[in-house]
Amino acid sequence: MRRPFLAGNWKMNTDRRSASDLVAAVRASADRRSDVDVAVFPPFVYLDEMARALAGSRVRLGAQNMCDADSGAHTGEISAAMLKDVGCELVVLGHSERRHVYGETDALVNAKVKAALAAGLEVILCAGETQEEREGGQTEAVVRRHLIEGLAGVSRKDAECVTIAYEPVWAIGTGLTATPEQAGQVHTYLRGVLAGLYDQELADMTRIQYGGSVKPDNVKELMSVEGIDGALVGGAALKGDSFTAIIEFDN
Repeated sequence: MRRPFLAGNWKMNTDRRSASDLVAAVRASADRRSDVDVAVFPPFVYLDEMARALAGSRVRLGAQNMCDADSGAHTGEISAAMLKDVGCELVVLGHSERRHVYGETDALVNAKVKAALAAGLEVILCAGETQEEREGGQTEAVVRRHLIEGLAGVSRKDAECVTIAYEPVWAIGTGLTATPEQAGQVHTYLRGVLAGLYDQELADMTRIQYGGSVKPDNVKELMSVEGIDGALVGGAALKGDSFTAIIEFDN
């Protein structure tokens, strides 16, 4: 039985005060809901402070991105070792905004995945299609490519430290949400791809989150679908009342 994993991606939002208030609400909610895993992904500048605020809690801390290099002349970048040094346990890689807005290629995402795993960080690897790709019948081809190329050269042992997030690009920040049936079909397909890359045992143990306009009023329905093991939440993770309602969904 895979344990549900609910993660809040804050993107480029919050200030110090609102971040502290938000993390306090999430911490309290996670204490009330002991049968799910919870993580938050604040902006880089607040990671150290949020790590201190979460010390001793069940909420895990992650970063929204990282560099594929360990150190050196990479102005503006942050390494996996730096993330570990300030208390991060996880990192989101291959998010659609990194791919489509900042031009990250599958090869770069793969290099980041391998660097993160080598440093001892767990990874949430994102995969998802645009509206044009879905309408063109390319959903499976796109998410297959994201998974295969994102995990290229990753050992089975390291793959155990990877969570997959299916995030249809057309449903991120738009208010649109894949129907439970649509999401479930892609999750099932992704699990099959994982089985082909590694084996059925790893596919069965890997958690696959859904990301794309997850809200308190649709999380229960999404989480009731077989194969959906959690959510990577964007906008609804920025308010304590909405994200705690997602964490404490009635299952």
